[in-house]
Amino acid sequence: MPPRARPDARNVSTTERPVPRWAHVLAHAIPFLTLPSGLWRLGLVFGSSMGMLDDNGNHIYLTGLGGKVYVVLLSIFSELVALTALGLVSRWGEIAPRWIPFIGGRRVHPYAAIVPAVLGSLSLMAIWTYGFRDVFTNDFIPFSSTPWAALMITCYAPLQLWGPALLVLTWAYYRRRVSVPAVAV
Repeated sequence: MPPRARPDARNVSTTERPVPRWAHVLAHAIPFLTLPSGLWRLGLVFGSSMGMLDDNGNHIYLTGLGGKVYVVLLSIFSELVALTALGLVSRWGEIAPRWIPFIGGRRVHPYAAIVPAVLGSLSLMAIWTYGFRDVFTNDFIPFSSTPWAALMITCYAPLQLWGPALLVLTWAYYRRRVSVPAVAV
């Protein structure tokens, strides 16, 4: 008797209704949108000025343990928040994991995920639109050279996609969990 083939995990749906392949890919791509900025900030923690200058033209260094801990925690926090996008394509976005107090094992009401996701995506779009408002002007952070400025912009530019990607992913979650499919007559 031939060995039984194991099902391909990419084709096995653990959600109530199948997740579109593009939504699955997008949800897994979102954490990679925040990763470059986090790595850039870690350069500051490890003693580099990353080419940034103060108003007097001197390199800016991150000093003190508190500032370094803050930057590391900020990088970890942003990655964890980005990872919550996986809930929009995973079983734990439909049924709360058992280890969560009070709600563990219960069904997640769709709007309990949709409302925070929409508000989060709109907030991200506002934050990064504001954050990038001066990126190509003389009012932006002064850098010691153009390559340093280009590196920072390259590392932070993917954050512009985070909000729109989350909004599109939330729309797919809404369509899958809330909207009722049309019945063919």
